Amino acid sequence: MSARRLTDLEFAPWIDHVFSHPVAINGAAWHFDVDADFWDGPPALSARHLARLFEDPAPPLANFTDAQIAQGLWYLVDSGAGGLVGSALDASLALAERLRFISSIGTLFERLIEPRIAPVLGHLDEKGAAPLNMIAYMWWDIFPAAGGAKMNSHPDPIDAAILAVMTQALNSKHPAIQESALHGLGHWARACPGIVEPAIDLYLEHATGVRPELINYARAARTGCVL
Repeated sequence: MSARRLTDLEFAPWIDHVFSHPVAINGAAWHFDVDADFWDGPPALSARHLARLFEDPAPPLANFTDAQIAQGLWYLVDSGAGGLVGSALDASLALAERLRFISSIGTLFERLIEPRIAPVLGHLDEKGAAPLNMIAYMWWDIFPAAGGAKMNSHPDPIDAAILAVMTQALNSKHPAIQESALHGLGHWARACPGIVEPAIDLYLEHATGVRPELINYARAARTGCVL
């Protein structure tokens, strides 16, 4: 059986393609199989599917386990796996379409990821993580837009929107969501210190009751010292 190049799936079968797979326990996930079908649809269709999913994730994902959801999100975000979200940032798309997609990431975190993750810190590899903890922690690390390579003190609208989503996430009460945002901002610190530093400074100013480990991580992120 050889892999099929999928280009025109409607939303429901696209959801099945991404999430309806057994979860790898020991070994590689399904999307690393050379014979696995893969999505290669046009950027406009990919962007619509992604924004629709991220803006209202509960109904289409109701029949999948958290582990399946985590595996599917990894396939969507990681360019080494599938990296479908990269097509939603394609320059051929209207700016409004790309901005809608970026904004929808914040909604996905708020409505789907935050309620399902444990209050443990990924950079310390703490025990007790839920299936979605790792994708939350690594989201901006594997996301196909790396501020660290741009050295742009005046970000374009797309970069500014990405930074805004991360900055807004610092307002969450959930430590793992705060850590995810700090992780991402840390990777953009050298490129956009004029945005990252004030955002983290404000976070630290209001960090009453925040764990010392997270305070230390925020200070490291402020200077770009994250992995």
